[in-house]
Parts: sequence; C-alpha cells; structure tokens
Amino acid sequence: MSLPPLVEPADELTVDEVRRYSRHLIIPDVGMAGQKRLKNAKVLCVGAGGLGSPALLYLAAAGVGTLGIVEFDVVDESNLQRQVIHGQSDIGRSKAESARDSVKEINPYVNVVLHEDRLDNSNVMEIFSGYDLIVDGTDNFATRYLVNDAAVLLGKPYVWGSIYRFDGQASVFWAEHGPCYRCLYPEAPPPGMVPSCAEGGVLGVLCASIGSIQVNEAIKLLAGIGDPLLGRLMIYDALEMNYRQVKVRKDPNCAVCGENPTVTELIDYEAFCGVVSEEAQAAAAGSTITSHQLKQWQDDKEDIYLIDVREPGEYEIVNIPGAVLIPKNEFLMGDALEKLPQDRKIVLHCKSGVRSAEVLAVVKAAGFGNAVHLGGGVLGWINQIEPHKPVY
Repeated sequence: MSLPPLVEPADELTVDEVRRYSRHLIIPDVGMAGQKRLKNAKVLCVGAGGLGSPALLYLAAAGVGTLGIVEFDVVDESNLQRQVIHGQSDIGRSKAESARDSVKEINPYVNVVLHEDRLDNSNVMEIFSGYDLIVDGTDNFATRYLVNDAAVLLGKPYVWGSIYRFDGQASVFWAEHGPCYRCLYPEAPPPGMVPSCAEGGVLGVLCASIGSIQVNEAIKLLAGIGDPLLGRLMIYDALEMNYRQVKVRKDPNCAVCGENPTVTELIDYEAFCGVVSEEAQAAAAGSTITSHQLKQWQDDKEDIYLIDVREPGEYEIVNIPGAVLIPKNEFLMGDALEKLPQDRKIVLHCKSGVRSAEVLAVVKAAGFGNAVHLGGGVLGWINQIEPHKPVY
C-alpha cells in the first residue's frame, strides 16, 4: 500500500548537498524532490544502542535534516560488539553525545537534537510532538508499549524493530493507516518468559540487518515511495538466511487504536508489562540476601546449596565459586526440583536477580520454604566481592 509523502520538500539543496546525495538524486523514485523531503524531515530515534546505531548512521548518511536521539545510558565495553556508532574511546561517555559525534562525522549537514533522559510518561508526548517519524530502537516491552501508545495518541507513524540472538523482526505501525503494535501484541508476555538480549545475547551484525531495514522503511515513508511494511511483519532468521512475512491486520478491538479504545491516555507501563511477576515479588520479599551475606555464609562453611539458574554460555563467562548450574527452564519444566537436596539451604542466583526471583517462586511453591535468592545476581557479586572478574 503506497502512501503520500510524510513531509513537504525543502526549498532547495545546496551545491555541496547535490554532490553528497548525487547517487540518490539519479534514482528516479527519489530524485531531487525526494531528497528535499529527506532534508526537511525530522526523525526521532529512540535509543542509540544495537538498532539505533546503524539506524542513526544511515539516516544521517541519507540526508535526514534533523535527527533526534533519545538516550540516557553511557557506553559500556560490552556494547561495542554491536553498537557500531560508538568506539573504544567512547567507553564511559554519554551514548547520546557519542552518537551525535559519529553522526556529525558522517554528515555535518544534519541537525542533531539530544534528549538525554529516560523516556517515560512525563516527557514522551512533548518529545514525540516535535518529529515527523519515530524509529523505535528500544529493548524492553514497557518502553515499546509506551512508544506505541504515544505514537497512536499523537497520530505519528513509527518504524519498529526487534532483535534476539539470530532472529529479527521489523514492521511499520501507523494507526491512521493500519495496525499499531498492540494489534500485533495486545498483551505483554509474562515476566521472565522472553529473555532480553542481555540475558540471551544477540549476534552483532543482526543489528545492522534490522536497523538498515528500519531506515529503508523510514525513507520510504518520508519520501512517499514504495510499499512500506505497514500491515506486514517481516521476520528474519540469520542462521537460515530466511526472510518471511506475516500479515498484521488492524484489530477493531485494539485497546488503543480500536473502534472503542480503552487506553485513551498513557498508563503505567511497568505495571502493565510486569518486570517481575507478582509471585516472584512475593517469594523474594524477606528471602533476598546480599553478596556480602552469601560470602559470609561461604566463609562460615554454612551448609548451603548454591544454584546458578543462568544459561551454560553465561556460566562459562563468569560464575560464583561453588555454584551448581541448573538453568531456569529446568525449574519451570519441573525437572530440576527432584535434584534439590532436602537437608540444605537453597540459594539461587542469576545475572541480576530477576530470573532467580522467578525460580524462587517455583522452589518455594514446591515446599522449599527456607530458600533464598541473591539480590543483584552475579553482577552484584562481582561488583562487591570479586571485582577482578569480567562482567557481560
């Protein structure tokens, strides 16, 4: 479904801009008019991480006149495997500032606007209102629903992408012309059901594959060319090198863009998505220990059974001395429960404390009432007890 151009063309291109964008200008579908539209466009990229890195670089190279960057984080060494907009010398710097400098190096004619705040209910409407198009590079469900609902309420189109290990997805959501994100995913998955990239990993180059698709869709919308991924979900399997598409229809009963919407203003997205389930919160209450407590128990030769519920690959990177690896899924399937000793205190841990809290609920429900979990997980342990060990 072709759509009219999202923005009007700028008055002119300078001689330098004509030289720079000449390979665009000789494409009949883009031409002078299309490039002027890109120059006049204001695009906001939510995140300067895995997807935001290639998206920002190619949006800048394409000649988008104004690029907004929403990013509050700083560059970490573990980012550099995939977040190509940052470099070794940027470690510890603001991601927004690092991304701005890279964009300016790619194209000095781009106006870069930084929003160095965490996107939330208090600022999303004001920030989004200043842009023609949103490119969503977020990595958590709460922010994805926030981006979607704000875009629907403001009538803004946005290009969405998602990555995990070797799999990627992309689509265009614009409630005025088709479905929104809630039409595809009406409810967030149960807490802990879908691992994050920090838990499950992501192939670095997958970010470039999906991020470049997002930019391709953004250019099509801005210039009014081609058939955008509106009403279509593109699914990419990097291992099999396979692309397939699934039709996404506008849901008349959608909570935010349906015929009788129930979401007419921004909601509590953390509560809607549930970072940790109610069962896990209840189990962890009064049953969470610190890294120093665990170290003291070990030093005192307490009879504990320390269980690492992460995945084998994570365990190989770094582990707490004495921990036995039993991945979370074995507890959810029930297979691990019969392995637990009845006469020892169960201590669970994961990377940060989220997965171990979910497992703690399962273990307590199985009758191990004195079980506990390690708040902060292995990251907290390294920070407080063994700082010489690597983090990931």
